[in-house]
Amino acid sequence: MIRITELRLPIDHPPEALEAAIIKRLNLSQKDLITFEIFKRSYDARKNVALAFIYTIDLAVKNEEAVIKKFSNDTHVRPSPDTSYHFVAKAPESITSGIALRPVVVGFGPCGIFAALVLAQMGFKPIVLERGKKVRERTQDTWGLWRKNVLNPESNVQFGEGGAGTFSDGKLYSQIKDPKFYGRKVINEFVKAGAPEEITYVAKPHIGTFRLVGVVEKMRQEIIDLGGEIRFSQKVIGFDIDNQQIVGVKIEGQPDLPASHVVLALGHSARDTFKALHDAGVYMEAKPFSIGFRIEHPQSLIDKARLGPHAGNELIGAADYKLVHHAKNGRTVYSFCMCPGGTVVAATSEPNRVVTNGMSQYSRNERNANAGIVVGITPEDYPGGPLAGIEFQRQLESKAFELGGGTYEAPGQLVGDFIEGKPSTQFGSVIPSYKPGVHLTDLAQALPPFAIEAIREALPAFEKKIKGFSMKDAVLTGVETRTSSPLRITRGQNFQSLNIKGLYPAGEGAGYAGGILSAGVDGIKVAEAVALDYLSK
Repeated sequence: MIRITELRLPIDHPPEALEAAIIKRLNLSQKDLITFEIFKRSYDARKNVALAFIYTIDLAVKNEEAVIKKFSNDTHVRPSPDTSYHFVAKAPESITSGIALRPVVVGFGPCGIFAALVLAQMGFKPIVLERGKKVRERTQDTWGLWRKNVLNPESNVQFGEGGAGTFSDGKLYSQIKDPKFYGRKVINEFVKAGAPEEITYVAKPHIGTFRLVGVVEKMRQEIIDLGGEIRFSQKVIGFDIDNQQIVGVKIEGQPDLPASHVVLALGHSARDTFKALHDAGVYMEAKPFSIGFRIEHPQSLIDKARLGPHAGNELIGAADYKLVHHAKNGRTVYSFCMCPGGTVVAATSEPNRVVTNGMSQYSRNERNANAGIVVGITPEDYPGGPLAGIEFQRQLESKAFELGGGTYEAPGQLVGDFIEGKPSTQFGSVIPSYKPGVHLTDLAQALPPFAIEAIREALPAFEKKIKGFSMKDAVLTGVETRTSSPLRITRGQNFQSLNIKGLYPAGEGAGYAGGILSAGVDGIKVAEAVALDYLSK
C-alpha cells in the first residue's frame, strides 16, 4: 500500500473527484489504481483561504515499487504503515479447560471494555466486575438526578457500563504516542459495534452519548459470546493479597472471588476503591490534576469566531476550540473537554456534592457551546499523601452543593460579574443548560483564591483569541473537579503494580489515560501484558 498526504480538494467536491485527484497526483492511468481508502480527513477553514478538505489516502496500485521509487523524493508519497492489530497471544489450555483462574477486570468503562474485549478475543474468558448497572438502566438513573434531583451513588454519570465517557462528547482523539496504532484498533472496534464509519478518518472523531449506548451494548455482547462474563452491581470493596501477590478480590454481599490477574480499570471517581487499595498496601502516589468551572457561550458565537465566513457550513459542523493561558501567579489556565453544541451535565457520584461535566450528542446541534475552564494544581496544593487529592475534591464539591442551594443545582455566575467580582442576580442572553438547574451566586467562594485570580486573568486573554469569549452574559457553572484522577497507582514496565504481583493498574483511574481513546489504548496494552504473563507461567 502507498500513502499520500496533504491531498487538498474543495470541501464541496463530488465523490468521484477524490479518485481523479489521486490518479492525477501520482500520474497514473485509471486501470493502475486498484483500490483506495481515506485514512484521515481534516479541513482548512482559515478566513482568507478557500475552504478545503485535506486528505491522507492509503491506496493499492499496480507495480507499487515503481511508483514509490518514482516519488522517492516526495515526502507526501510513502509506503503505508501497517495499522492492523496483531494479537500477542492465544489463551493456553489451562484457561480454556478451566484449570487456571480467569483474569478479572474491575470496571467496565472504556479501559475495562477494551481490556476485557482483547482478552476475550485471545480466548482468556475474562470476568468483569462493574459496580454500576447496564448502560440503559444506568441512563435512567442518571436522568433521575438531572430531572428529579435524585442521586443513585452506584449508578450515575461516573459509575456503570460505559464509564464516565458514555456521558460526554464521545471524543475519540488523543495526543498520546501510538506507534503500534492501538488507537486504530479502538476506532475499528467501535465501528464494528455500530459507530459511524466516518470516525475512522475524520480528524476529530466523536460518537455522542446516545450512539455510545448501543455501541457499548454490542461490545458487551461480543465479550460474552467469546466466553467472557460481565457481572453488574458487583462492587469491589477489598483485595486479598498473599506474599505481595493478588489472590482474590472482595465483593460487597458476595463471596470472595479468587484471582491471580486483576486489571484495575476503575475510572477517576472510584474513591472508596482507591481507599481499599491504599488500606491493602498497594503503592500509589498523589498526582497533578485540574479544577475550575464550565463556561457556556452561544455555539453561533464560537462558529463565527473560529470559522469566519465558513460558519454554519454543514460539512464542517460545529466549531471547537483549545485555549491556554499562563497567568501571572504562575498557574496555567486552559480549556478542557470542549463540547460543541452540547450541554453541561450533573456528574456527581456522591450525595450532597455538585460536579459538572460536558456532553454532546452526535449531531452537536444544541444552542450552547461549553468547555471546562480549569487551573492546573499539584500535590503541593493538597499535601497529605496519596488520598489527599480526593479530600480536596470533596471539599470543593461540598462547597459547590452549598453555594447551589443544597438541591443539586449548581452555583453559577455571569462572566462579566465574575471578572468584576460581584454576584450575579439574573441571566442574560445565554441560558445555562445544566440540569437540575443553576443558582446564581458569587463563584469566588467556590475555588481557592489562586484559581479565581488565574481564571479572572485568563478570560479576557482568551477574548484576544476568540472574539466574544469574555462576553458579559456568558455563564460559568461550578465546579469542575473530575478532570483526571488525583492519584496514580504506579506500575512498572510489566504493567503490574510496583509492589503487588498480578495487579494491573490501568486507564484514567490509575493515572495512565485521559479520555475514551487513550483509556481504550491503555486497556489493550494491559490486556496484552496479562496474556503474556499467563504464557510465562
